[in-house]
Amino acid sequence: MDSLFYTWHWSISGFLIAVVMLVLNYYGKVFGVSSNLRTLCTVMGANKHSDFFKFDWKAQRWNLVVLFGAMLGGWFAVHFMSDPSNGSINPSTLAQLQQLGIDAPNGNLEPKFLFGNAVFHSPKKMSLLVFGGLLIGFGSRYAGGCTSGHAIAGISNLQRQSLKAVIGFFVGGLIMAHFIFPLLF
Repeated sequence: MDSLFYTWHWSISGFLIAVVMLVLNYYGKVFGVSSNLRTLCTVMGANKHSDFFKFDWKAQRWNLVVLFGAMLGGWFAVHFMSDPSNGSINPSTLAQLQQLGIDAPNGNLEPKFLFGNAVFHSPKKMSLLVFGGLLIGFGSRYAGGCTSGHAIAGISNLQRQSLKAVIGFFVGGLIMAHFIFPLLF
C-alpha cells in the first residue's frame, strides 16, 4: 500500500494546522468550531427567535467550508489512514479505566462504554452525555469560543484571554477526569 495511506506523523498535522492559521490570519479570519454552530442555527431560522442569531451569516460561509473540510478530512483519515497499532495508552491509564468498568479502546478514538450504541439503552449514560453537552455549549459561549477556537486560533494570535481560557479548559478537564468522573461510575 502507498505510504500516503498510512498514519502520518503528528508533526505533519501540526504544520498543516499552522499553515491554515497563517492563511486565515492573512485574510483577517478567525476560525472556531462553536461559531459554526451559531451560523448553522441562524441559517435554520433561529434569528427569528433570538437577537443573538441576528447577524450576516453569509459572511461566515467560509468558516462552514473549513468545518466541512475538517469533517471530510477526519472521515478520510479514519477510513483510509488509520493504524490502530500506532496509538498506545499507558498501562496505568488502562488499569484506571478498567477500575471504572471501561474497556481499552482497542484502536478506537473513544471508549465504546460511553460512545457506543449501548449508550442509548442506559438513561444514566444518556443523561450524562446530554448534561455534558449542555455544559460544553454553555461554557464555549460563556468563554467566547470553544477549545479549538481558543487553543488554536486564539493562542496563535497571541490573545491573552485565549491562554486563560485554555488553562481553564485543561484544569477543568483534569478535575473532571480525576475527581468527578470516578464518582459518576
